[in-house]
Amino acid sequence: MGYGMFDPTFVLLIPAMIFAFYAQTKVQSAYRTYAGVRNRKGITGAEAARLILDRNGLGHVEIRMTQGKLTDHYDPRKKVMMLSSAVYGEPSIASVSIAAHEAGHAIQDGQHYPALRVRNTIAPLVSIASNLSWPLLLLGIIIIGAGYYSGGNMIFNIGIFLFVGVIIFHAVTLPVEFNASRRAVNQLLDLGIILEEERSGARKVLSAAALTYVAALAVAVSNLIRILAIRGRN
Repeated sequence: MGYGMFDPTFVLLIPAMIFAFYAQTKVQSAYRTYAGVRNRKGITGAEAARLILDRNGLGHVEIRMTQGKLTDHYDPRKKVMMLSSAVYGEPSIASVSIAAHEAGHAIQDGQHYPALRVRNTIAPLVSIASNLSWPLLLLGIIIIGAGYYSGGNMIFNIGIFLFVGVIIFHAVTLPVEFNASRRAVNQLLDLGIILEEERSGARKVLSAAALTYVAALAVAVSNLIRILAIRGRN
């Protein structure tokens, strides 16, 4: 039968795991570099976000400070933007870039950007699917290992179906993040928050961050390939 968690199919994950490590290293490096570069206008992340939001008719969106590093996010349900303390109060290229990216998500929300609406709609279901998929896959393996092939395969297949939902979520996330980054750079330049010569630094910060979402999708797809390889051996 050949089922097991520690088997040759694990090698299928190695390229994606290396890519994920590279992406994480790159985003940390870009952030560290440009967090130390003050933008010419001396504008903090919170100030940049407020300016972008107000100029796009989103004065109702609140900006709050949160703890942690790179914990910045926009909550479409509460219409609140959470910025990490360094991004909130520092006048660096990295700070305004990250803040502008989150403001980009708020603009998407305000304009009912289709991909964001899809992601927000499926997010609660995907959260459930993510929590259930691996337990069901493991349970299926255990039941198959006990000799109950029909029931085990059925449970395993349900786990696969749920895991595919997780991959769909990652795939939908990519255009949302890339679009928010494009909006961010345009807003930063159009509103004079950064100068043209600072564009490159902002793009490097945002491109590195976007790479982590590509890596997450790559890891998820590699996991699915491994799951299917295990499934095909029975």
